[in-house]
Amino acid sequence: MPYEGEFAHYKPLQRIADSEQVRALLARTRVTTTARPAIPPTVVRTADLEQSDWTPDWVLAVDGSYSEVIVKNGYPAAAVGYVTVASVMLDLAALRELDADRPMDPQKFLALEDVESIDGALPGSNVVIDNALTPEESFRRALFELFEGRSMAEDGETLLDTYEALLVLKPPQTVNPQLCPYGEDCLHKQQAYNRGQGEYTCTCIGARALFSTDALRIHEFLQPAGSNQSAFTETMSVLERIWIVHILRTLEKKGFLTSLERLAIIVDGPLAVFGAPAWLSGAIATELERINRAARRAIGDESFNLLLIGVEKTGPFVEHLEDLDKGPNGETDALPHQSAVLLTDSYIKRHIVFSESDRDYGRNTYFGRKLFCKTSMGSLIVLNDVSLNKADRQIKTADVSQFPRLADIMNLMDKLASVKYRNSVSTLISAHAEASIPLHLGTRVLEALARKMMRQPSGKVP
Repeated sequence: MPYEGEFAHYKPLQRIADSEQVRALLARTRVTTTARPAIPPTVVRTADLEQSDWTPDWVLAVDGSYSEVIVKNGYPAAAVGYVTVASVMLDLAALRELDADRPMDPQKFLALEDVESIDGALPGSNVVIDNALTPEESFRRALFELFEGRSMAEDGETLLDTYEALLVLKPPQTVNPQLCPYGEDCLHKQQAYNRGQGEYTCTCIGARALFSTDALRIHEFLQPAGSNQSAFTETMSVLERIWIVHILRTLEKKGFLTSLERLAIIVDGPLAVFGAPAWLSGAIATELERINRAARRAIGDESFNLLLIGVEKTGPFVEHLEDLDKGPNGETDALPHQSAVLLTDSYIKRHIVFSESDRDYGRNTYFGRKLFCKTSMGSLIVLNDVSLNKADRQIKTADVSQFPRLADIMNLMDKLASVKYRNSVSTLISAHAEASIPLHLGTRVLEALARKMMRQPSGKVP
C-alpha cells in the first residue's frame, strides 16, 4: 500500500510482465474453446406464449445501500457502517390514468410513490458500544437490535419475528459447524454454539449474551482493523431479502393475501443469499412456497403464483447477455425484441460461469431462476424469477412451464423498462434513489451525524 500522496511507477509493471512465475501461471490458464451459440437453445417470444391480460395495480421495488464512515472516538481507524433498505410502492393503476391525460403533472406523478425504509448504524473496527468488550460483540448486538426494531405494521410482527421464523427452517450444520461467537473466551471445551431465539445466554458458566441473529455468522467476517465493507454488504443484502418475506407475512397476518393478485415485487440483485448467511436461501424458498399456497387458498385459484423477480445490473450474466445481442459476427440487435432466454445448468457452466461440478449452479444460494429478457424497445435485462416448487427449480431443464408467470413478467418489463438509464427498470431507479447514499456528500453528512450523536467522554468537546 502506498503512503498518502505516493503514486505508482511503471517499473513494477515491467517486473510483473517479465516474471517467470506470472508467465507460467498465465500459460497454465485454460481458455474456452466452446463456440458460443449464435442464438441460445431456449429463446421464447412473447407472441408464442399464452397471452395474458394481467396488469398489476401496484409494483413494489426494494433496493439497499450502505456507507462506511470513519469516526473519531479516540481510537485509530474507528468506523461505523450505515445501512439503508428502501421499498418504493408505485401505484400503476393511478399511473395509467395519468398517462392517458398528457402532459403528466410531475407533482401528481411523485404522489404515486409511497416510500418505506429501514435505516441503521452498525459498529465497524475499533467501535465498542455499551458494555460490550469487543467491536465484534458490539456489531452482533447492534445487528440484533436493527432487526428487533423494524416492522411494516405497528401492530404486526417485527423483522426479527420474520427472521426467527426463517431460522426455524435452518437445517442442522454437520460440516463446518458454527462456534460460539466468543471464541476462546467461551468456557465450553469445544466452544459449542447453541442456537436460540431472541436474546439469550451462552450455556457455559460465562453466561454471556447471545442473539438469534448470530446464526447469520456475518460477525465472523468483521475485521479488527481496516474496512468492513463485506460485512455491511452482507447485512444489506440479507435485510433486502428478509424484508420481502416480512412484507408477505404481514399481508398474510392482516388477511390481505388476495392483494397479491394485483402486486408485482421487484428486488435489486439476484434472488439469492451468498456467503455465511446462504442458508437463508433454502429457508426463504420454503417460506415463499408456504405463503404462495396460502395465497392460492385466499384467492381461490390453485394455479396462482406470486410475481417476484430480481434484477441484476452488473456481473457476468449481464456481460454475456450484451455479447449475445451483438451476435457472433459483432452485429447489433441479434436477439429478437420481446423475447426471453431461459437458461439451463449446462449452458451457464459452459458459457457464463465456468464449472465442471455435478452440483447444480446456485443450488445452495438461489431461490429463483435466471433468465434473459429483451423488451419491446430493445432493453436487455437479466432477471431472476422466483421458483415456488421443486420442479421449477430443476435447472437441468429450461421449459416454459417452469416459468409460470413468464408472459406477465415480459409484459411488465415492457412497461417498466426505462430510457433514463441503459437497460434499466424504472421502479428500481426510484428505489435506488431513495436508498443510495451519495459517495462524497453522503460520507460528509454521515460523519457529521456520527460526531453529533456519539456520546462524548466527560470534559471533551466534539
